[in-house]
Order: sequence, then C-alpha cells, then structure tokens
Amino acid sequence: MSDHLGIRHARLSDIDAVLHFWRTAAEGTSISDDHEGMTRLLTRDPESLLLAERDGELVGTVIAGFDGWRCSAYRLAVAPGHRRQGVASALMGAAQERFRALGGRRIDAMVLEANEPAHHTWAAAGYHREDHWRRWVKPLPVEG
Repeated sequence: MSDHLGIRHARLSDIDAVLHFWRTAAEGTSISDDHEGMTRLLTRDPESLLLAERDGELVGTVIAGFDGWRCSAYRLAVAPGHRRQGVASALMGAAQERFRALGGRRIDAMVLEANEPAHHTWAAAGYHREDHWRRWVKPLPVEG
C-alpha cells in the first residue's frame, strides 16, 4: 500500500461505489442514501462530495455542503482498514478549503450521538459540541 492519498470531487459515475462504501464504512443511514438522492446532490452541487482514494481504492468520503448561509459537513466516513492514517484529516482539510473559497464562516457537522469514535475525531479536528442546539427533522411526504 502506498502512502499517496488523493482527494477529488465525486462524479455521477461514482454513485454506486459510494453507496456501497457507506454500507461498510459509515455509521447509520440517511434518508437520501440512494441513487436518486446522490444524483440530486451531485447535479445541484458537483463539488460537494469529496472522495479520498489510495491506489485507486475509495477509502473516505465527506459531503461539504454550502447553501450560501451555512457550511455543513455530512457523511464523513473512512474505511475501517484505513482509519487513524490521516484520511479524515485530509478530507476535512479539503472541505475547509472549499468552504473558505465560498466565503463560509463556520462549519456545522452532523455527528451521531452514539458514535463515540466520531466524537473523538471531530474534537481532535477542533470541533466542539453545542449542547444548546438540537436537530429537529420532519420527512417530507412522497407525492403521487
């Protein structure tokens, strides 16, 4: 295994590989973890999904979304065999560069409450938990 880690933007042709990767490397699932949701993301913002690759193998992902108001990091995931090797740091560094170039001021990260290893990763990267906020969600009903 080489030490070279490349970071690039995902393409529509990467969707199936990313969805498969998340089944083994990501904690939890999202309502948008399907081909339609990924196509919508990459069509709307082609630079939002960052992929980390080592020797052609997908080893990490992060969605670095910016809506013009807020920078949001989602789906930071690293393959189990590549953890603690700087993959998450490289992905978040690339996300921060993107946010800075877009004029972002602060990054919000969605982190599962029960994912203790992720808490340590985010804290080591300089993030802190804000206990005075809670996420409220409502799934949209499917029409038709």
